[in-house]
Amino acid sequence: MLQQFFKYLLKQPALGLFLLLCGLAALILWARIQWVENETIAFQIMQEQGRFGFFKLLNGLKYFAVPLGYAFKLTIVAFILWTGAFMFGYKISFAQMWKVALVGEYVFLVAEFLKLVWLMVSPTDLTLLDIQAFYPLSLMNVFDIYIIPQNWVYPLQSLNIFEPLNWLVLVYGIHFTAQKKLNYAYAIVFTTYVPAFLSWLVYYSIVYH
Repeated sequence: MLQQFFKYLLKQPALGLFLLLCGLAALILWARIQWVENETIAFQIMQEQGRFGFFKLLNGLKYFAVPLGYAFKLTIVAFILWTGAFMFGYKISFAQMWKVALVGEYVFLVAEFLKLVWLMVSPTDLTLLDIQAFYPLSLMNVFDIYIIPQNWVYPLQSLNIFEPLNWLVLVYGIHFTAQKKLNYAYAIVFTTYVPAFLSWLVYYSIVYH
């Protein structure tokens, strides 16, 4: 049943899937801002000091950044995978690979939803830094955000259980789209995208200031 649903998603128009992704992401972002971030002590202090308008404007810009961020990320992921497919002799277009990357991005949408739920039910008083640093089922959760170097935060957040799940979605997306052996799809993802992703984390941890 899961396999049939996955194939069904890959047959849907890319624009519709993209708009749905952006809409759900914006909804989760709105809920987090309204029900979590706006309830923190730090935000209340900023509101009393008259800086509420600035942060309201900043939060508004986040909604516009959702489709732009997704479009940029999906294009980069699709290009890496498309290049790998070309090297392995896979006849798959860039548009098809973009849709595969798009479907894979829904895995991280689940992570964002779980983050929202956890933040809402957390029994402790959260700071804005706590909210920004938390990522469900990631290595970041075993470290203290107030102690570790800031250049480690993003890499530790990115090393989470959802990342390998995304890799599997990419593998099967390529496999179903190109209609070739599954081993080749694994080879494409794990010799192109995965090394590029890990290299990016290392690069980020080095150059971040």
